[in-house]
Amino acid sequence: MAKTFTVKKKLPPNPFMSEILDLASKQRSIAKKVEILQEYTTDALKAILIWNFDETAISMVPEGDVPYEKNDVPIGTDHTSLRKEWKNLYHFIKGGNDTLSPIRRETMFIQMLEGLHPDEADILVLVKDGRLGEKYKITKDVVGKAYTDIQWGGRGG
Repeated sequence: MAKTFTVKKKLPPNPFMSEILDLASKQRSIAKKVEILQEYTTDALKAILIWNFDETAISMVPEGDVPYEKNDVPIGTDHTSLRKEWKNLYHFIKGGNDTLSPIRRETMFIQMLEGLHPDEADILVLVKDGRLGEKYKITKDVVGKAYTDIQWGGRGG
């Protein structure tokens, strides 16, 4: 019987977080998922995974659907990405910027979503509620194995 080999897809330089998560999610073994997450590691990816999986990273934006207009301009034109925006995520987590009023925080969140590529915005909506696992087959265990430097707990001010 001939052996079958899985061909590992190569992502473009500076891939969207959605592309990384999608590729990792499609891997059949935990080891392969870990390998993909390590290969394409970025601070942005770690930040969204921590927000999603660390129980002490308390979301300060309301749970549920977010009323925003998807940025549906053609790819490559007028989108930003989580790779660029991740440094602003602290505004939406307890202890990050507690001086913001709830209205201002929600407005900033909606504005960020409307500027992001639609796939990136979808990730953020899932992450704020800790629901990333509903779309991607990635667990806290996989993330912990991929990024042993993540210190879990102690967030949220």
